[in-house]
Amino acid sequence: MVATIVPFGSEVYFATLLSLGKYNNFLLLVSASVGNVLGSVFNWGCGYYINYFIKKPWFPIKQDKIQKGTVIFNKYGKWSLLLSWVPFIGDPITFVAGTLRFSFIPFIILVSIGKIGRYLVIYLSVLWAVKIL
Repeated sequence: MVATIVPFGSEVYFATLLSLGKYNNFLLLVSASVGNVLGSVFNWGCGYYINYFIKKPWFPIKQDKIQKGTVIFNKYGKWSLLLSWVPFIGDPITFVAGTLRFSFIPFIILVSIGKIGRYLVIYLSVLWAVKIL
């Protein structure tokens, strides 16, 4: 849920590591994607078990964000999970999917498409930019 507080942090870090040329680019792509998908799985799990977490003082998602995620998820249904990569709305959408007990396998597939797609665009853009510079 740090991505909601500091949007684009992982993207900048990922692009920087790619542009250095010191690391295996494919492994950077895989690790960034897997890490982000796992973050969404954590959000889904928190939503699924919300009654255990919502009243804890450390719980990071505010009620207004949950409401915004609920509106988006109810409007667009499962397809809203493709937007899980978008700052400020992605985390609440994945959280709401858990609260609504959305099935895990379709959840993981749709979130993975969105998250991997984002990093793939960054990956290809950086590789293209490095070659032309």
